[in-house]
Amino acid sequence: MGTIKTTNIEPIADNGTVTLGSSGDTITTATGAKPSFLYPAFRAYTDTIQTTSDGVATKAELDLETYDTDNCYDTSTYRFTPNVAGKYYFNWVAQDNYTSSAATSVQIYIRKNGSDIAESVENSRSTNNHGTHTVSTTVEMNGSSDYVEFFLFYAGGSSVIWRNNSDRQFAEGFRIGT
Repeated sequence: MGTIKTTNIEPIADNGTVTLGSSGDTITTATGAKPSFLYPAFRAYTDTIQTTSDGVATKAELDLETYDTDNCYDTSTYRFTPNVAGKYYFNWVAQDNYTSSAATSVQIYIRKNGSDIAESVENSRSTNNHGTHTVSTTVEMNGSSDYVEFFLFYAGGSSVIWRNNSDRQFAEGFRIGT
């Protein structure tokens, strides 16, 4: 077995294909090497209980990070702005805890550039109950100015508290390809 050292590998023809190995071969990367997909990636959460107002979509204050591979999640604006263009997968989980009369609708949203791209809606909840809401989506991001944010909403009822902790309210996302 030998070692090839080079700076670039390019196809012979423009827009050609470079093949490494054959069918059934295993290609191993060096320790610490990362593929171009799955990055950038982040997971943000909060340890603060957040209270929202009836009928008002409120940005989730996810101010702590489990990880942020490329420093693309801003813990002060609660916004993910990737620095690599491509398709991204996002997952948003929030748990509510009713403290008095039940809300008639509880929703969470994922927004790209201020517009809803995914939502989870639950109607007709019971008093003194809690629920876990989850929404996931994939979306194309330009890698420079596109951003994603996460929102909480309820209607009806007198009070909804959004629970805290890294397993009760978190958002995560990563690049899945071009």
